[in-house]
Amino acid sequence: MTQILLVEDDETLSELISEYLSEQGYDVTVRADAKAALDTAYERNFDILILDVKLPKGDGFSLLRELRRLGDDTPAIFTTSLNALQDLEIGYKSGCDDYLKKPYELKELLLRIQILIKRKFSHVNDEFIELNGGYKFYPSSKTLRQNGQIVNLSNKESELLALFLENKNALLSKETIFDKIWNYDEEPSELSLRVYVKNLRRILGKDAIINRRGDGYIYV
Repeated sequence: MTQILLVEDDETLSELISEYLSEQGYDVTVRADAKAALDTAYERNFDILILDVKLPKGDGFSLLRELRRLGDDTPAIFTTSLNALQDLEIGYKSGCDDYLKKPYELKELLLRIQILIKRKFSHVNDEFIELNGGYKFYPSSKTLRQNGQIVNLSNKESELLALFLENKNALLSKETIFDKIWNYDEEPSELSLRVYVKNLRRILGKDAIINRRGDGYIYV
């Protein structure tokens, strides 16, 4: 199911959009401020971002710029009452793919979502690595699917799975993992790493990842 992150602080409007898109078959996660949205987008993978510009605890432009800086290339639509050419320019320079001025028809939002999803998946490399349980991992997009459906992984879990698959049967020290999938300005967390490994074992099988205590992990 297509995953959408909707960032909108108008509770009535967010409920209206969320209900409408859910009826169209989308899985919608709603956040009401920029900080909560950033935290959520950091921990989970989405197919589309719908971002209001004027938000508590930040703004949509800064939010998307930060996500792009972190390497998140999820297609994004700005929704805003701002209509100056300068605002439009700032929006696209922030990394958005589309810009929808309020008020708008929900049908128009749906059409723009459909276009972006079609564009996104038309560029996905069809090469994949087949895993147990009907899972397929697509290295080019770091996407995991089961029977054609996207499996929800956090960004770190996707990066870790890609790293394991690139180094099958090789010992990966915790230091190597931290170096590869944690950004230079992030504090590596051994507890978080254990959680990511646990979640991947749930998918790959509990014996797929061996923990060499004190040394690191081996994907077999």
